[in-house]
Amino acid sequence: MPKKILSGVVVSDKPNKTVTVMVERKYQHPLLKKVIKSKKKYSVHDEENKHKNGDKVKIIESRAFSKTKKFKILESI
Repeated sequence: MPKKILSGVVVSDKPNKTVTVMVERKYQHPLLKKVIKSKKKYSVHDEENKHKNGDKVKIIESRAFSKTKKFKILESI
């Protein structure tokens, strides 16, 4: 099964070795045909603490680092 790769913006870098990434996606409502924006925050593992607020990053699904951290940073955009 392929791993999910998402892109988003870092919105918080306060915890140690963790950043919070906001991923925004657009989709069309099946009945109303209106384009809807939805946002979701992911806790992401950042081993070197090198990403700061406002950085655009790609994240990839990986093993669970903790209860909520199931992604790690793939690269900066």
